[in-house]
Amino acid sequence: MSSVAAIADVIEAFERQGFKFVGKTEDGWFKLRGPLIPCGAVDGIPCEVQLDPAFFDLPRIRLLEIPPELPKAVPHLGADGSLCYLAKGTVVLDIYDPVGQSLACLQRAAAVLGRILKGEMIEDLAEEFFAYWSGWLCFVDMQGEDLGRQNCIVAQAHGNPLWFITDNEERTTKKLHSLGYQVTDRTVLTYRVKTTAQPRPLTSHWPPETVGDVLTWQSTLDPRCRRKIHERIKEGQSKRANGVLIVIESPLMTYGFVVLFDHQPLTHKAKLADRRDSTFGLKVMPVSVIRIDDRYLAQRNIPNLRTLAGKRIAVVGCGTIGGYLSDMLVKAGAGTCGGKLTLVDFDALLPQNIGRHRLGFPDLLSNKAEAMARELKRLSPGAEVHALPVDVRQAQLGKLDLLIDATGEESLGHWLCGRYRAPTPMLSVWIEGPGTAVRALLRTTALGACYRCLWHSHRRSELRSTVDALPNILAGHGCEGLYVPFPASVSVQAASLGADMALDWINGVHSPALRTRLIDQTHQLATSDCDPQRDRDCPLCNS
Repeated sequence: MSSVAAIADVIEAFERQGFKFVGKTEDGWFKLRGPLIPCGAVDGIPCEVQLDPAFFDLPRIRLLEIPPELPKAVPHLGADGSLCYLAKGTVVLDIYDPVGQSLACLQRAAAVLGRILKGEMIEDLAEEFFAYWSGWLCFVDMQGEDLGRQNCIVAQAHGNPLWFITDNEERTTKKLHSLGYQVTDRTVLTYRVKTTAQPRPLTSHWPPETVGDVLTWQSTLDPRCRRKIHERIKEGQSKRANGVLIVIESPLMTYGFVVLFDHQPLTHKAKLADRRDSTFGLKVMPVSVIRIDDRYLAQRNIPNLRTLAGKRIAVVGCGTIGGYLSDMLVKAGAGTCGGKLTLVDFDALLPQNIGRHRLGFPDLLSNKAEAMARELKRLSPGAEVHALPVDVRQAQLGKLDLLIDATGEESLGHWLCGRYRAPTPMLSVWIEGPGTAVRALLRTTALGACYRCLWHSHRRSELRSTVDALPNILAGHGCEGLYVPFPASVSVQAASLGADMALDWINGVHSPALRTRLIDQTHQLATSDCDPQRDRDCPLCNS
């Protein structure tokens, strides 16, 4: 069925429901108007339905008249009458049944509206609170578990104020500069207030415009919280601060508001009036509190696992594997919360490297470690990333929690095993053949195999990655220009394997210590993931 025919059929089906086609929106959606009849009701409420011509997106439904009996804040209904009847992504529309799917959406909207009119979805207001709060943004950059002692930096973006709560102004200022925000000299006092009540908008007067409105609202949620808020505002006023930022921590979310003070010189006639509390009439600015601390950014995608925050990690080799791997490590928390990520590489980025490297043309001829450190600091200004542009054999790495060999150079890997012995944990990551497989080995104790042990095992045809011998493919011209060809996707898979094993290590999962991911499916895997013991012939492990 053509899209034109499908649209015609859907419009005809809606006309049978009392709707009339009235034109198109600016983005090309079809508009129809008619009655939305709530479940159990006889009369309908005038609404507008907008249909996606391709039927990929949910129809947009907006009430043209909001029933007068509804309070100002109700769940799933926006200020402009837009009705949220289904969360995007919770259903998949059948593009081959546009009529049935579109009518089903209309029926769902009618059911939701019916429940709203009956007051049956009032608890949903707490879940949708920020849709009704809709204030300026307040970013929290606290490395600790709670707010504790904090400062507030006021910045500007496009003329609008932004608030940044921090326990380290230097770190947060770096983040602001990376965003291009201008830090102002204005300061506000920051107070944290805890409550056991979930926020829910009032159904009588919303949103709050003054301190008095906020206090009235909070008294319906948590009277103790209301008293604390009032005390903090009066304290800020008595200290003649520019303003106060009140951050309210509820069980599932944090929100807040700003009160700015206009300190006028007192006159004799105003003294009697000033004995009364003047804070009630002060204007409030709601703010939505959003965490931007490094701990949270690394933790939110792995909520039940530990991150690499606080650890001293060194990556040797910032080439095709190490570049991608160091990026993934920072995203997993490396270099944050007192930790340190050290990148070691004496080589420069050459044109022939760009095709499969994390860095690109702007870093051409730069030292790989230094360029990679700059890139990581740009992406994560709060991370402590250091570059050592030297041969690792001349480097002083100090005490490490984890050493990662991403060079792929076998002889150098053997040297690292001898120089950094157990109990220093060492993770080796490499690519075998022309992208045939990627492997990684984690050594955490003196009983486990080191990277040199595998060399002895391979000589006895043990612990091989593939059943058949690895192909020996070289590209380029002349002895100095030969290289092993494989695409950047292989480097990313090697880096991903290394990042996964680093996260396993920090979470106490050290097995299997040797892991192989077969890339070229024309080969057969020879060794399943396992825990090899130190080899009897290894001179390092048996010295």
